[in-house]
Amino acid sequence: MALNKRQFTAALIAILASTIQAQAQQTPRLVVNIAIDQLCTDYMEAFTPYFGTEGFRKVMSRGKVYENAAYTFTPVDCASAVASLVTGSCPFYNGIMAARWLDRSTLRPIGCTEDPQYFGVFTTDKASPKNLLTSTIGDELKVATTGKALVYAISQERDAAILSAGHAADGAFWKDRNTQNWCSSSFYIKKTPAWLTEYNNTVGGRKKKTEFEQLTELTNLAILCIERSGMGTDNVTDLLNVTLDATPDMTGKKSTDWQNALTQTYINLDRQLADLIATIENKVGAQNVVFYLTGTGHVEDPVDDYRHYGVPAGTFYINRTANLLNMYLGALYGSDRYVEGCSRNQIYLNLKLIEQKRLNLRELLSLSRSFLLQCDGVLNTHSKETLFDSEQSDVLKVRNGYNASVGGDLLVETIPGWQMYNEDTQEISVNSLRNICFPIIIYGAQVAPQKITKPVTVDRIAPTIAKTIHIRAPNACPALPLP
Repeated sequence: MALNKRQFTAALIAILASTIQAQAQQTPRLVVNIAIDQLCTDYMEAFTPYFGTEGFRKVMSRGKVYENAAYTFTPVDCASAVASLVTGSCPFYNGIMAARWLDRSTLRPIGCTEDPQYFGVFTTDKASPKNLLTSTIGDELKVATTGKALVYAISQERDAAILSAGHAADGAFWKDRNTQNWCSSSFYIKKTPAWLTEYNNTVGGRKKKTEFEQLTELTNLAILCIERSGMGTDNVTDLLNVTLDATPDMTGKKSTDWQNALTQTYINLDRQLADLIATIENKVGAQNVVFYLTGTGHVEDPVDDYRHYGVPAGTFYINRTANLLNMYLGALYGSDRYVEGCSRNQIYLNLKLIEQKRLNLRELLSLSRSFLLQCDGVLNTHSKETLFDSEQSDVLKVRNGYNASVGGDLLVETIPGWQMYNEDTQEISVNSLRNICFPIIIYGAQVAPQKITKPVTVDRIAPTIAKTIHIRAPNACPALPLP
């Protein structure tokens, strides 16, 4: 029997309503987004015999595992990695190209989350996400739910906590290095939650804690945050971002103890990951939570001099080189301060002086690049212009990792194996083109076990979460969800 117009409309509405209801039922009540700094696959595989059954083994066997993940930019550190994970973009767009860079106004290094406008809560740190220039998955969740969703972030480190929390979160918590209190920023917290005060009264103090005790504190705080804030208790999806660390604590240990310390670190991570997952599943319901887990894409192994093994290597002193460059430019254009400073692998020029002298900036940059290329240990150099003009894949990765608003005017790439040493900050980095293999793991409600060997990039995590909970991806995210 044919339906009339009214009957057809009623039937269509019923179908749409049931579809919407089905989608709502499929949407998890809680998403837990876990980043592990310096996590890599070869260590996970090497230490598997020491793992229990409910941590790494559980998520690897029961989850959807993308075995070959990578970042779309270089160089990568924990801050830039976390920012990329939650924004689905690279430093070129989100502004976080490193944990620190040179502040042109003061010519001093500045942290990526430093902000004197906001006082600390249980800390003297003054910080906010003001340098994060784009929205995060947490921000978009807040927008989509008109603020009803709960968004929190927890990490031992301030940068990871604030960057993963984003701009609209309910709280970001990290460990104050001096007081050992768990703390936050007035950017997020207008009134200190009673449960945070109680927790600090329980675990705070200057007593030296073991690596396992520190990790336990973090996971216990994550559970307490879920309990006391009411995360995962209604049909509005909530988001918890957690950053862990796979860096072994070598305090008071010899370099020869590194292997044993690393083994213990992974054992600790496995135990705490198991406790975190089991406790959350028990409290929220296994059918109501989805976990996303990945690494930050870089590993800081103990710095060793390849020359001890007959491998070509050396040390590139970027401060000395910057001074020599300034002398070279002085010989060409007259004695003055053309180079203002350096940070990481970047050299900052005195652009105001160059403009006042009406010098040809493009010519000066070209001459500077030619000078740097003659220095021992230099593989390649870039300026803003060369970064933007090239379409080569290796240069695109460097450009993706650069942000013009805070970056230097010249970028130096050393030969692989060479150390770059900054005598002012005592920072040492080693250029390596080797691939650091780490996974992306999705585990939880309605996720079927699967192994995927095809390479994927981590900027696809944010749009995948967005698709899972039916919201928009962050506003600078061009990537598609993971298949």
